Amino acid sequence: MKIYGLCLSILTLLATPLSADRADYVDLARKGWNYELRTTMVGRDLSIPVHINGRDLAGASLCLVGEAPHPASLEIIDAFRKLAEHVFTKPLTMRYAGVSASACGSGRTVILRLYSGLPPNRALSADLQWMNGIYDLGLRAGSDFAATSPAMAQTFFGRRGQGTHIMVKQPALTELGPLEAIFYKSILIEELFQSFSFGMDILLFDRAAAFRSKLQETPVNLYHLSWESHAFMRSLVTSNPSGLCPFDVFMLHAVAEAPVDQTVDPAFIDYIDDHFDDLLARADATLADGRFASIIDRDCARLTM
Repeated sequence: MKIYGLCLSILTLLATPLSADRADYVDLARKGWNYELRTTMVGRDLSIPVHINGRDLAGASLCLVGEAPHPASLEIIDAFRKLAEHVFTKPLTMRYAGVSASACGSGRTVILRLYSGLPPNRALSADLQWMNGIYDLGLRAGSDFAATSPAMAQTFFGRRGQGTHIMVKQPALTELGPLEAIFYKSILIEELFQSFSFGMDILLFDRAAAFRSKLQETPVNLYHLSWESHAFMRSLVTSNPSGLCPFDVFMLHAVAEAPVDQTVDPAFIDYIDDHFDDLLARADATLADGRFASIIDRDCARLTM
C-alpha cells in the first residue's frame, strides 16, 4: 500500500510453524501500526489533513472495475468481505462498475481494478485523476501513473475526504497450477488486508523464522523478472505468508474496537496491551469460523499463553 509516499510493498511465503507469545504480538503491532507518515510525492500540499484509521472504512463499498473477477479472485474477495463484516459489524458491499472508475461514484468507496496481462497504466492514471477531482487530492493535472508491482494499493488524503485505489493482477486462465493459485491468492489478500487495516510492511531478515503476520516479508530481488514467470511467482510466495495469520485477525479486531482517533497513535498500542485477552478471544473465535478459512494461513506462528 502507498499512503502518499509511504510504500507498503507486497511480497509473499510458506514457513515452518512456530509459537509466538504476547510480547511478540505487541511488538509486531507497534512495528506495523506505529509508523510515521512521510511523503515523497513532489509538490503535494502538506496542509491537506491526513487521518489514518482502518475503522474509517467500516461499512464502505467495494467497487470493482476493469476485468470481471476471475472465479479465484471472487472467492477471495467474498471471503474477505465476510471477514470485514464479521469484524467491523457493517457489511462491505460490492458491485462491478465496468471499465471506468468514474462509474463508482463518490462516497466511502474502495476501488479495486482487476487485470490480467500487462498492467493497464492508462486506466490507472484515469482512475487517479478522477479520484483527484472527487476528493481534491492535490495531484498534478495530467500526471501519468504506472504500476510498480503486480498488486498495489494507494490511499490518498484530500480536502474533500480520502480515497483508496487497489489494482491487482489476476489469473488469465481458467485452470491454475498450484504455484499460480497461491500467487494470485496471496497478492490479493495482502492488498485487501493492508487497505482495510492501514498496517505497513515489516521486514524479516531471518529466513529460518516462522512468519507471524502477512505484513512480514523477507527481502527478495525481483528485478528483470517477468511478473508472469514462475521464478517471479516462486520468489513472492516464499517471501511472506500466503494468507492472513492469526495475528492479522487479532489486529483487525483491535482496529475495529480501539477507541482511538488514529491507529498510528501510541494509544492504539496501549489499548492492545490493556485489552489483550479480550482481543485474543475474539480473534480465536473468528479463526474458528469456517467462512474465512480460504484466506487464513494455518502455517503461521500461533500465540502461546
